[in-house]
Amino acid sequence: LLKPGSNRGASAAGARCTYVVWKPLNGLGNRMLSMASAFLYALLSGRVLLVDRSTDMAGIFCEPFPGSTWLLPRDSPLRNLPVSQNYPLSFGNLLKANKISTANPPGFVYAHLSKGYDVFDMRFYCEDDQLLLKNMPWMALRSDQYFAPALFINSAFERQLDRMFPEKEAVFHILGRYLFHPSDQVWGLITNYYKDHLSSARHRLGIQIRVFDKNKPFDLILRQILNCTVSKKLLPEVDHLKHHVIPSTGGPSKAVLLASLHREFYDRMREMYSEHEGKGGEVVSVHQPSHEEEQQTGTVAHDEKALAEMYLLSLTDELVTSSWSTFGYVAQALGGMTPWVLAGPVIARVPEPTCYRDLSQEPCFHFPPSYDCKGGGHTDVVKLVPYTRHCKDFRRGVKLVDVRQ
Repeated sequence: LLKPGSNRGASAAGARCTYVVWKPLNGLGNRMLSMASAFLYALLSGRVLLVDRSTDMAGIFCEPFPGSTWLLPRDSPLRNLPVSQNYPLSFGNLLKANKISTANPPGFVYAHLSKGYDVFDMRFYCEDDQLLLKNMPWMALRSDQYFAPALFINSAFERQLDRMFPEKEAVFHILGRYLFHPSDQVWGLITNYYKDHLSSARHRLGIQIRVFDKNKPFDLILRQILNCTVSKKLLPEVDHLKHHVIPSTGGPSKAVLLASLHREFYDRMREMYSEHEGKGGEVVSVHQPSHEEEQQTGTVAHDEKALAEMYLLSLTDELVTSSWSTFGYVAQALGGMTPWVLAGPVIARVPEPTCYRDLSQEPCFHFPPSYDCKGGGHTDVVKLVPYTRHCKDFRRGVKLVDVRQ
C-alpha cells in the first residue's frame, strides 16, 4: 500500500469505506484549524476522518463521534509515516511523475497542504483532480492551515456547502462546535475559572496578545492595547482622581480576560484598574489564567491551558485579538464574534491605527492556492469564490465573509 507503484486503489474503488488520516503540524491553534478543515473535506468527499495519535489531541478532546473512535489504530502503518513535500507518494509528486490516473489509482496518497506547497500540491482543490483522488481508499493529509475556504473552489462540493452553510462566515463556528469537545479536565478549568473570575461582571472583554518580536516590546504593545480599547469604547479611561471602589452589586462593571504567554500586560493593567476606577464610574477587574512565557507545543498540560483559554475568550462579550494569530482565530470563531484586531506585528513603534474591526468571525487562510484549475495559470481565490475577501491582518490570505452585509 505504501510502496511507490502499488496500485490497490482500483480494486478498492468499490470498497465500503475510504479514509483521510489527519497528520498534525505546529501549535494547537493551527492544529484545530486544519483538523476542522480536514473534517469538512471528509464530509464532502465521503471519507472517514481519522486522527494521528502522535499528538495530545486525544488527551484534551473527547471523542466527537458516538459509538466509534476518530483515533488511528495503534498498529497502523500510517501512524509514524515520515510525510513531507518530498514524499514520493504525495499527490503533487505523483502528478509531476505522471504516475496517477483514474484507470490505475494507487491505494494510498499523501496530500501536502502546508505553507510552501507548489502548484502540483494545489491541484488537490481542483474538481478534476478530486475525481482522481476519489478512487484512492487511503489518504494522509497534513496541514497547518485553515484551508476550508479553498474547498469552495470545487463546484462539485458547492451544493453540499450551500446547504451546510447558508451563512458562509459561520463555517468554523459550526464545524468547531460539532467537532471539538474539551475533555473533562479542560472543561473543569473553563467552568471553574469563569465562575470564580468572570461570572459576576456585567460585561466581559477578552484580549488575546501574541508577541512576535523576539525583543518583546511590551511597552509599545501595552500602549497599543490601551489606545485601541479606550478609543473603541471597550474600556474606560482611568480616572486618576477616583480610587477603586467595589460596586454595591458585589461585582465589577467590566471583567477583562487576558490571554498571553507573558504576565507583563496583566501586571500593568491590573495595577492601573485596581488603584483607580474608570471614568464614568466603571470598575474594571483584570484576570489572566496563565502565563507560560514560552509556547510548549505538544505538552499536554500546556495545551490544556491553551484550549481552556480559547474557550474562555469565546465566552466574552467583546474580543480583541492579535494579527496573524491562529489562537485568536479559534477563539473568535468558536464564540461567533467578529473581533477588533491589533495591527501588527509591533516591532519599533505603535501602529496607527492601533486596531481595526475584522471582516468576519472566520479564521484567515494564510496561504491559499494560486493555481487556476481551469486555465492552468495563476489566479486569486477571491476572483473564484464570491464570498471570500483578502484578510486585513494578512493580505495574502483569504477568509469567508457574508456578502449580504
